[in-house]
Amino acid sequence: VQLQASGGGLVQAGGSLRLSCAASGGTVSRYAMAWFRQAPGKEREFVGAISWSGGSTNYADSVKGRFTISRDNAKNMVFLQMSSLKPEDTAVYYCAASYRTGRSSNAKSSYDYWGQGTLVTVSS
Repeated sequence: VQLQASGGGLVQAGGSLRLSCAASGGTVSRYAMAWFRQAPGKEREFVGAISWSGGSTNYADSVKGRFTISRDNAKNMVFLQMSSLKPEDTAVYYCAASYRTGRSSNAKSSYDYWGQGTLVTVSS
């Protein structure tokens, strides 16, 4: 399975962006999916995750209420809608997929496949 993240860019604080992650080379419809991010000089951190059915989601406290993760299993895609963006949201955003579990997880070690990342820059 290959994951391709897209939709990053430059946005002003308070603005919105929608990231997409397209899977190819196999179906991810039974996989948990997640978004992580990595700011310069920092560790990669969990942003949000969604179960295989889309029925369960969880988020990092720092984005709760501002970001929404969703998926379209028919299109083999997952999305991250980001609103009320802050400069501290600036990072490279990575999508990830887990074939070992269909349940959402905030642990990097749970995920088997990673996309290449898309850069989000939020200006103040």
